[in-house]
Amino acid sequence: MRVGVYVDGYNLYYGARGLCGRGTAGWRWLDIRALAERLAGAHWPHATIDRVVYCTALIDAASNLSGFNDQDVYLKAIAAGNSVDHVEYGSYVSRVKVAPLAVKAPSRQGGPQLVTSGWPVMIRDGQGNPVPDAQFMVSFAHREEKGSDVNVASHLLVDVLTSRVDAAILISNDSDLSFPISFARSKVPIGLLNPSKNPLAGALRGRPDEGVGSHWWQRLTAGDFRACQLSDPAGTFAKPSDW
Repeated sequence: MRVGVYVDGYNLYYGARGLCGRGTAGWRWLDIRALAERLAGAHWPHATIDRVVYCTALIDAASNLSGFNDQDVYLKAIAAGNSVDHVEYGSYVSRVKVAPLAVKAPSRQGGPQLVTSGWPVMIRDGQGNPVPDAQFMVSFAHREEKGSDVNVASHLLVDVLTSRVDAAILISNDSDLSFPISFARSKVPIGLLNPSKNPLAGALRGRPDEGVGSHWWQRLTAGDFRACQLSDPAGTFAKPSDW
Protein backbone atom coordinates (compact mmCIF):
# COMPACT_ATOMS: atom_id res chain seq x y z
CA MET A 1 0.00 0.00 0.00
CA ARG A 2 1.61 3.25 -1.19
CA VAL A 3 0.74 6.03 1.24
CA GLY A 4 0.95 9.75 0.48
CA VAL A 5 1.38 12.15 3.40
CA TYR A 6 0.12 15.73 3.11
CA VAL A 7 1.14 18.24 5.75
CA ASP A 8 -0.13 21.72 6.60
CA GLY A 9 3.17 22.99 7.99
CA TYR A 10 1.89 25.87 10.12
CA ASN A 11 -1.02 23.86 11.50
CA LEU A 12 1.51 21.19 12.47
CA TYR A 13 3.97 23.67 13.99
CA TYR A 14 1.50 25.59 16.14
CA GLY A 15 -0.21 22.39 17.22
CA ALA A 16 3.11 20.90 18.30
CA ARG A 17 4.06 24.08 20.10
CA GLY A 18 0.82 23.94 22.06
CA LEU A 19 1.38 20.30 22.99
CA CYS A 20 5.10 20.45 23.76
CA GLY A 21 5.60 24.00 25.02
CA ARG A 22 6.96 26.98 23.15
CA GLY A 23 10.08 27.35 25.27
CA THR A 24 10.95 23.66 25.53
CA ALA A 25 13.46 21.77 23.42
CA GLY A 26 13.20 18.36 21.79
CA TRP A 27 10.28 18.64 19.35
CA ARG A 28 11.06 21.16 16.58
CA TRP A 29 13.60 19.04 14.65
CA LEU A 30 10.73 16.82 13.48
CA ASP A 31 11.21 13.96 11.03
CA ILE A 32 7.85 13.99 9.28
CA ARG A 33 8.40 10.74 7.38
CA ALA A 34 9.35 8.95 10.60
CA LEU A 35 6.23 10.33 12.29
CA ALA A 36 4.00 9.04 9.49
CA GLU A 37 5.72 5.64 9.51
CA ARG A 38 5.31 5.41 13.29
CA LEU A 39 1.53 5.77 13.06
CA ALA A 40 0.58 4.37 9.65
CA GLY A 41 1.68 0.82 10.41
CA ALA A 42 -0.60 0.58 13.42
CA HIS A 43 -3.64 1.09 11.18
CA TRP A 44 -2.50 -0.27 7.81
CA PRO A 45 -0.08 -3.20 8.36
CA HIS A 46 1.24 -3.19 4.79
CA ALA A 47 1.64 0.57 4.47
CA THR A 48 4.73 2.12 2.89
CA ILE A 49 5.23 5.88 3.02
CA ASP A 50 5.74 6.62 -0.66
CA ARG A 51 5.43 10.41 -0.80
CA VAL A 52 5.52 13.26 1.76
CA VAL A 53 4.31 16.71 0.68
CA TYR A 54 4.99 19.58 3.09
CA CYS A 55 3.01 22.80 2.54
CA THR A 56 4.22 26.01 4.14
CA ALA A 57 5.03 29.69 3.49
CA LEU A 58 8.33 31.46 3.95
CA ILE A 59 8.71 33.76 6.94
CA ASP A 60 9.62 37.34 6.01
CA ALA A 61 13.26 37.92 6.94
CA ALA A 62 12.75 41.68 7.18
CA SER A 63 10.19 41.36 9.96
CA ASN A 64 11.44 38.20 11.69
CA LEU A 65 15.05 37.38 10.88
CA SER A 66 15.41 34.77 13.65
CA GLY A 67 12.28 32.93 12.54
CA PHE A 68 13.40 33.09 8.91
CA ASN A 69 16.81 31.59 9.75
CA ASP A 70 15.29 28.80 11.86
CA GLN A 71 12.77 27.94 9.15
CA ASP A 72 15.46 28.03 6.47
CA VAL A 73 17.69 25.51 8.24
CA TYR A 74 14.73 23.23 8.99
CA LEU A 75 13.53 23.22 5.38
CA LYS A 76 17.05 22.34 4.24
CA ALA A 77 17.34 19.65 6.91
CA ILE A 78 14.09 17.84 6.03
CA ALA A 79 15.17 17.77 2.39
CA ALA A 80 18.67 16.52 3.21
CA GLY A 81 17.32 13.96 5.68
CA ASN A 82 14.80 12.52 3.19
CA SER A 83 12.00 13.53 5.55
CA VAL A 84 9.92 15.06 2.73
CA ASP A 85 9.75 14.57 -1.02
CA HIS A 86 8.26 17.90 -2.01
CA VAL A 87 7.80 21.33 -0.39
CA GLU A 88 4.95 23.45 -1.73
CA TYR A 89 5.03 27.16 -0.88
CA GLY A 90 2.14 29.48 -0.16
CA SER A 91 2.64 33.10 0.83
CA TYR A 92 2.07 35.69 3.54
CA VAL A 93 -0.33 38.59 3.02
CA SER A 94 0.07 41.76 5.11
CA ARG A 95 -2.79 44.25 5.44
CA VAL A 96 -4.44 46.64 7.88
CA LYS A 97 -7.76 45.40 9.24
CA VAL A 98 -10.50 47.16 11.23
CA ALA A 99 -12.50 45.33 13.88
CA PRO A 100 -14.37 45.91 17.15
CA LEU A 101 -12.22 45.71 20.28
CA ALA A 102 -12.88 42.42 22.08
CA VAL A 103 -11.66 40.17 24.89
CA LYS A 104 -11.73 36.42 25.39
CA ALA A 105 -14.87 34.93 26.85
CA PRO A 106 -14.56 33.50 30.39
CA SER A 107 -15.36 29.99 29.15
CA ARG A 108 -13.44 28.13 26.45
CA GLN A 109 -16.66 27.49 24.54
CA GLY A 110 -17.69 31.15 24.35
CA GLY A 111 -16.76 33.42 21.47
CA PRO A 112 -15.06 36.79 21.78
CA GLN A 113 -16.85 39.43 23.88
CA LEU A 114 -17.00 42.96 22.50
CA VAL A 115 -15.64 45.76 24.68
CA THR A 116 -18.14 48.59 25.04
CA SER A 117 -18.08 51.97 26.75
CA GLY A 118 -18.89 52.12 30.43
CA TRP A 119 -17.31 53.67 33.45
CA PRO A 120 -14.40 54.23 34.04
CA VAL A 121 -14.11 54.76 30.24
CA MET A 122 -17.25 56.37 28.84
CA ILE A 123 -17.91 57.77 25.35
CA ARG A 124 -19.91 61.02 25.10
CA ASP A 125 -21.89 62.32 22.14
CA GLY A 126 -21.67 65.81 20.62
CA GLN A 127 -23.87 67.23 23.38
CA GLY A 128 -21.75 65.70 26.13
CA ASN A 129 -24.21 62.95 27.01
CA PRO A 130 -22.84 59.48 27.89
CA VAL A 131 -23.22 56.81 25.19
CA PRO A 132 -23.30 53.54 27.13
CA ASP A 133 -22.48 50.31 25.28
CA ALA A 134 -20.83 52.11 22.33
CA GLN A 135 -18.26 49.92 20.57
CA PHE A 136 -14.56 50.70 20.27
CA MET A 137 -13.23 50.20 16.73
CA VAL A 138 -9.52 49.54 16.23
CA SER A 139 -7.25 49.17 13.21
CA PHE A 140 -4.41 46.67 13.42
CA ALA A 141 -1.64 45.15 11.33
CA HIS A 142 -2.51 41.63 10.24
CA ARG A 143 -0.23 39.06 8.62
CA GLU A 144 -1.93 35.93 7.31
CA GLU A 145 -0.44 32.80 5.82
CA LYS A 146 -2.28 31.93 2.61
CA GLY A 147 -2.32 28.88 0.42
CA SER A 148 -1.27 25.95 2.59
CA ASP A 149 -4.75 24.47 2.94
CA VAL A 150 -5.38 24.82 -0.81
CA ASN A 151 -2.01 23.27 -1.60
CA VAL A 152 -2.65 20.34 0.76
CA ALA A 153 -6.04 19.72 -0.84
CA SER A 154 -4.68 20.05 -4.37
CA HIS A 155 -1.81 17.60 -3.90
CA LEU A 156 -4.10 15.14 -2.14
CA LEU A 157 -6.70 15.17 -4.89
CA VAL A 158 -4.22 15.08 -7.77
CA ASP A 159 -2.39 12.10 -6.26
CA VAL A 160 -5.61 10.25 -5.47
CA LEU A 161 -7.23 10.85 -8.87
CA THR A 162 -4.10 9.88 -10.79
CA SER A 163 -3.68 6.71 -8.68
CA ARG A 164 -0.26 7.85 -7.52
CA VAL A 165 -1.12 6.65 -3.98
CA ASP A 166 -3.26 3.85 -2.56
CA ALA A 167 -3.98 5.64 0.74
CA ALA A 168 -3.33 9.04 2.26
CA ILE A 169 -2.49 10.62 5.62
CA LEU A 170 -3.26 14.26 6.29
CA ILE A 171 -1.63 16.15 9.15
CA SER A 172 -3.91 19.07 9.94
CA ASN A 173 -6.90 20.11 12.01
CA ASP A 174 -8.13 22.69 9.51
CA SER A 175 -11.86 22.39 8.88
CA ASP A 176 -11.39 24.01 5.45
CA LEU A 177 -10.12 20.61 4.27
CA SER A 178 -13.50 18.98 4.91
CA PHE A 179 -14.65 18.63 1.29
CA PRO A 180 -11.43 17.32 -0.29
CA ILE A 181 -10.98 14.82 2.54
CA SER A 182 -14.59 13.64 2.26
CA PHE A 183 -14.19 13.18 -1.49
CA ALA A 184 -10.87 11.38 -1.14
CA ARG A 185 -12.48 8.89 1.26
CA SER A 186 -14.61 7.69 -1.66
CA LYS A 187 -11.43 6.69 -3.51
CA VAL A 188 -8.79 5.59 -0.97
CA PRO A 189 -8.42 4.97 2.78
CA ILE A 190 -7.62 8.19 4.65
CA GLY A 191 -5.82 8.65 7.96
CA LEU A 192 -6.20 12.00 9.71
CA LEU A 193 -3.66 13.16 12.30
CA ASN A 194 -4.76 16.02 14.52
CA PRO A 195 -1.53 17.80 15.57
CA SER A 196 -3.11 20.05 18.19
CA LYS A 197 -4.40 19.75 21.74
CA ASN A 198 -7.79 20.98 20.50
CA PRO A 199 -10.53 18.46 19.65
CA LEU A 200 -10.75 17.27 16.08
CA ALA A 201 -12.60 19.84 13.97
CA GLY A 202 -16.17 18.64 13.60
CA ALA A 203 -16.14 19.09 9.83
CA LEU A 204 -13.28 16.57 9.54
CA ARG A 205 -15.13 13.77 11.31
CA GLY A 206 -16.52 10.81 9.44
CA ARG A 207 -17.09 7.06 9.69
CA PRO A 208 -14.37 4.43 9.35
CA ASP A 209 -16.51 2.55 6.83
CA GLU A 210 -17.64 5.41 4.57
CA GLY A 211 -16.54 5.37 0.93
CA VAL A 212 -13.90 2.68 0.48
CA GLY A 213 -13.48 2.27 4.26
CA SER A 214 -10.39 1.63 6.41
CA HIS A 215 -10.25 5.27 7.50
CA TRP A 216 -8.86 6.33 10.86
CA TRP A 217 -8.34 9.40 13.05
CA GLN A 218 -5.72 10.02 15.71
CA ARG A 219 -4.55 12.92 17.85
CA LEU A 220 -0.79 13.38 18.07
CA THR A 221 0.92 13.60 21.46
CA ALA A 222 4.03 15.35 22.71
CA GLY A 223 5.62 11.90 22.86
CA ASP A 224 5.05 11.37 19.13
CA PHE A 225 6.96 14.56 18.32
CA ARG A 226 9.84 13.78 20.67
CA ALA A 227 10.18 10.22 19.39
CA CYS A 228 10.46 11.28 15.72
CA GLN A 229 13.41 13.64 15.44
CA LEU A 230 15.83 14.08 12.55
CA SER A 231 19.43 13.02 12.96
CA ASP A 232 21.71 15.85 14.04
CA PRO A 233 23.16 16.94 11.75
CA ALA A 234 20.73 16.11 8.95
CA GLY A 235 23.09 16.04 6.02
CA THR A 236 25.23 19.11 6.65
CA PHE A 237 22.55 21.00 8.58
CA ALA A 238 22.79 21.16 12.37
CA LYS A 239 19.85 21.57 14.71
CA PRO A 240 19.67 25.06 16.28
CA SER A 241 21.10 25.01 19.80
CA ASP A 242 17.81 25.86 21.55
CA TRP A 243 15.78 23.24 19.65
